[in-house]
Amino acid sequence: MKKVVCLYGTASEMTEKMNKRAEQYAASRNLKYEWVPQQPWSVESAVEALQEADAGIIDVEPYDEKIFSRIKDRCHLLVRYGVGFDAVNLTEASENHIAVARTTGANAESVAEMAFAMIMAAKRNFLTNDRNVREGRWCRTIGQEMLGKKLGILGFGAIGRKLASLFSGFQAEVAVYDPFISKEQAEAAGVKAEDLDTIFSTCDAISIHVPYTKDTHHLINAERLALMKKTAVVVCTSRGNIVDEEALAEALKNHQILGAGLDVFAEEPLPAESPLIGLDNVILTPHVSAQTEDALWNMYKKAIDISADFLEGKEIGGDLLNPEYRG
Repeated sequence: MKKVVCLYGTASEMTEKMNKRAEQYAASRNLKYEWVPQQPWSVESAVEALQEADAGIIDVEPYDEKIFSRIKDRCHLLVRYGVGFDAVNLTEASENHIAVARTTGANAESVAEMAFAMIMAAKRNFLTNDRNVREGRWCRTIGQEMLGKKLGILGFGAIGRKLASLFSGFQAEVAVYDPFISKEQAEAAGVKAEDLDTIFSTCDAISIHVPYTKDTHHLINAERLALMKKTAVVVCTSRGNIVDEEALAEALKNHQILGAGLDVFAEEPLPAESPLIGLDNVILTPHVSAQTEDALWNMYKKAIDISADFLEGKEIGGDLLNPEYRG
């Protein structure tokens, strides 16, 4: 029986519950499953676990030649528990003939719901109004509706499409920026493809769902924030460093835009000295957009399915990140 090890998650009641369920499900796919909590994660602890496995389920830590060269004799697949893969060196994985995949779409509903909630909370000034009541001020900060307004989505993959669907009940016009989507494909999905400057200058809310690459580093910068309406909000649930946090803090401090929501940051945990922390027009959450029981299980299940299919010699399609691994 082939073996898959899971390096995701620290010990908690929820992760123990999920891993017991994962072990049972893996057995139904003819896999031996072992959870190896990383407390803390290190290159040595990862290598030790992966050297004894045919496939591994990994989290957000950096994986490169230091690991690949030592596990390649047995472990031929790593599955990213989630979607972002910027910490995995795909070139070096391919050079060691290790396939890398991700659990595409498994957490899309949860992340889209988080982005939706952040947009609505920012548009209605939830933080300011909550703080006013808690501090004894019965004053009302006026917000903005999204009914009939324009939503901009950067990145129209599984999460972006879910978010567009959530806003369909608001009769919102949805504009998307995605270099991999044609105008015809966008129109077929009921949205409009637009360039970044048009989206930033015309949308009432903007949600970011692009991966982090050298091309998306500080995609949201002072120049683009300056294009936004004073009543607009921007939220990011994808990856830190896509947003220039210093520029965003300045725009919020000067009330250049209405508000923002960030679930991801350039440095995590967010440093106490971050200029964002003292602002009451930005929602800050600790990278939890995919942290629902539903999404967690969907990612476990999909990671196991990908592992089982791969080890059975089946194609894993669009979940594979480096098809060149075959050499």
